[in-house]
Amino acid sequence: MPLDASDYSALEGGLVRMLDRLQAEGTATKDLEADQYLRDEPAAVVLGLLYDQRVLAETAFLGPFRLRERLGHLDLRQIADMDREAFSEVFVQSPAIHRFTNKMVDTTQSVARSIADDYDGDASQLWADGDNATVERRLRKLPGFGPQKAAKLKYCLYYFGHRDLSEPDEG
Repeated sequence: MPLDASDYSALEGGLVRMLDRLQAEGTATKDLEADQYLRDEPAAVVLGLLYDQRVLAETAFLGPFRLRERLGHLDLRQIADMDREAFSEVFVQSPAIHRFTNKMVDTTQSVARSIADDYDGDASQLWADGDNATVERRLRKLPGFGPQKAAKLKYCLYYFGHRDLSEPDEG
């Protein structure tokens, strides 16, 4: 059976609520600027998906937008190189990027380091080529991404306009 990234009926939880709202109301996060940032910035999609655990999906996907507002960028190389305490101070400003601040500060910097080292800091290189299975394998190599979370990426990429993994790879 071919992959259909537009059909998320097998999913459960907050991401479904976000995608339903996106189709019905034109906003996934309830913040049009944050939604646009998810369309414009590949790293925002990856970090939003990372943060989508034990918090509302909308809060998770707002996290990268808030980070960019506070840092003035979402450059993964710079985030990876930041002093941990300085990054933590930005992360915990109210409202905190994630409720599990210590774990997510460390995981965010680890993901940023992996993408900086393996993909020249460009999160879109995770999905620039290869089929869905290849892209999922790449994502699972990042800290904090297991098989279930990696399987959600295809929907995020499709609905935020980055790539339709149901289409054959042209690479």
